[in-house]
Amino acid sequence: MSCEGKVHPVSSNGDMTKEKPLKIFVGYDPREDLAYEVCRHSILKRSSIPVEIIPIKQSELRKNGLYWRERGQFESTEFSFTRFLTPHLANYEGWAMFVDCDFLYLADIKELRDLIDDKYAIMCVQHDYTPKETTKMDGAVQTVYPRKNWSSMVLYNSGHPKNKVLTPEVVNKETGAFLHRFQWLEDDEIGSIPFVWNFLEGHNKVVENDPQTFPKSIHYTRGGPWFEAWKHCEFADLWLKEMENYQQEAKKKVEK
Repeated sequence: MSCEGKVHPVSSNGDMTKEKPLKIFVGYDPREDLAYEVCRHSILKRSSIPVEIIPIKQSELRKNGLYWRERGQFESTEFSFTRFLTPHLANYEGWAMFVDCDFLYLADIKELRDLIDDKYAIMCVQHDYTPKETTKMDGAVQTVYPRKNWSSMVLYNSGHPKNKVLTPEVVNKETGAFLHRFQWLEDDEIGSIPFVWNFLEGHNKVVENDPQTFPKSIHYTRGGPWFEAWKHCEFADLWLKEMENYQQEAKKKVEK
């Protein structure tokens, strides 16, 4: 995979740790490079556990013979299907995470990792979501299907026997319904995560005086402030602040 995976090997008390990093695979699309960088930055900045962040780049997967399917008319991003290679890219070992690049993390990823339960094959936020818009991002068609957005952030128990079904051959030939609805699994093999870890901008709501409803990660699923049409979406200010912070730190590294 990409050599861009970055390990952040610092524990909560600042000491180096031998803890194995949590592999986080982020969906990458060249049109949303800035979104990827800001998502990555937001995870690393707040993480008290070691993480390795790896962009899933379709061009690299094609070059390495792992992805060859033609792009369908309803694929709004380059990672619509490549995301399901996560267990394979993790060598079918341990827990690994996939997340779309249009997320902003506001909490320590350790809190999410601590929700892991080995009895499940995957864990995700189980949204009941029907979008109102017909388009999203930069004019892509907004599709409606059962379990929509469940696959946008998933903790994969990569070594679970059921996930060994997700070979490159299967990911390249199976339907969107089979993959996005997790049809290789039984319902009781899918664990549930609180919605605040995949808080859908424009759909989920913060309830006043209820901290349980405040997002731990915001998903700009309709389109984020990196697109001109979505510059004024809800929580745009938080994303723009994170972008500025990322750009300042990147500039400091260049100047060193």
